[in-house]
Amino acid sequence: MGDYMESSASEPRLKSNTRRVVIVADNSLIVEAIRIGFRKSGEFKLVGHADGRKTSAQTIIAARPDVILLDDMNRSDRALELIRELGTADEPSTVIVLSVHMDPEWLEQTFDAGATAVISKAAHPVALGTLVRETLDRHIFHRPCTRGNPNSSLPATVQPEDLPLTSRELEILQLVASGSTNSEVARKLWVTEQTVKFHLRNIYRKLDVANRTQASHFAYVNGLVHSPLGLTPAQPELSVVAS
Repeated sequence: MGDYMESSASEPRLKSNTRRVVIVADNSLIVEAIRIGFRKSGEFKLVGHADGRKTSAQTIIAARPDVILLDDMNRSDRALELIRELGTADEPSTVIVLSVHMDPEWLEQTFDAGATAVISKAAHPVALGTLVRETLDRHIFHRPCTRGNPNSSLPATVQPEDLPLTSRELEILQLVASGSTNSEVARKLWVTEQTVKFHLRNIYRKLDVANRTQASHFAYVNGLVHSPLGLTPAQPELSVVAS
């Protein structure tokens, strides 16, 4: 098996201050899901993708990525080895791991290897770009569990009953965060689009956010939406962990 990384020449040319992204995954569906998540964003440029089992860290580093999205390869030793090798670059890139597993032992091994963050594959593709950006900008910090402490846990997410939202507003927030348009929400709830817009304005005000993107980000980060990436079994909630 040769050392190989496919460039993403088909990606649109973006402004010069965009962040360069390399995807490391042996599953083409994962690559395509990430493409979908970043397609409408002007913040990232996908410069290539590689099979982590066949490609060396040097080849990935040569693409000069700002961030590397690395599939955990079913929690393989190769994933950990590659993370460590990527950290030896003169100017190491940010390594964000995509994983279906969020158990403390695996998280500890991943961070010890040098990963910056772990994002659950339960993340909706539309939210992925936001989560990566917020992680790169150091706006997200979730401390992983401490191994061996049965009372430790990931930081608690917001419980629906603790939110200043009515049950209808919460329902609309979850639908919007899952990717539904206003018209789709209206059809599902048998209300008018004007009613949906009215509730969204109230949601933005109560959550102190400016738009549906920020509201969706709030919903994902706080585990209010259960929307699988479509590549792996659905997880109970979106998890974002950063060291």
